[in-house]
Amino acid sequence: MKKILFALCVVLIGCKGTSQEKEAPKGDTKKKEQFKVTKTEAEWRKQLTDMQFYVLRKAGTENPGSSELLNNKQKGVYTCAACGTELFKSEHKFDSGTGWPSFDREIKGNVAYDVDYDLGYARTEEHCATCGGHLGHVFNDGPRETTGKRHCINGAALNFVPKK
Repeated sequence: MKKILFALCVVLIGCKGTSQEKEAPKGDTKKKEQFKVTKTEAEWRKQLTDMQFYVLRKAGTENPGSSELLNNKQKGVYTCAACGTELFKSEHKFDSGTGWPSFDREIKGNVAYDVDYDLGYARTEEHCATCGGHLGHVFNDGPRETTGKRHCINGAALNFVPKK
């Protein structure tokens, strides 16, 4: 029964929201989070592919196994597909078996965090600290021998820059 309810929540609720500005909860007097790079929805739509827009600007999720970056083994850095900010280093990427590119740590200061309740429970959302683009979520089931974290990132939110 619990599995059926969970599946219904995923189907009915999905991943909705915007990532340009983070709204404060009702009753909270904090201001919206502002980012260095801001654009209108039309400007983002013109710059990004449909999938990138869905993931980065609407906090969507790509299908597991659909990213070309999932099995990328090259040395380099993963950047935000919206603004180019360096987010993750290739040496911190690992195969989590989830179907999404996974990293055990971020580049400090370039990834910001929030909590979302899109599935009915608290999850730690990650977004680009420069433009606010949604990246994915971080979980505490990563490699124990390193950080213990699994940054589960949508490949559509990333570009890869090979090491020269």
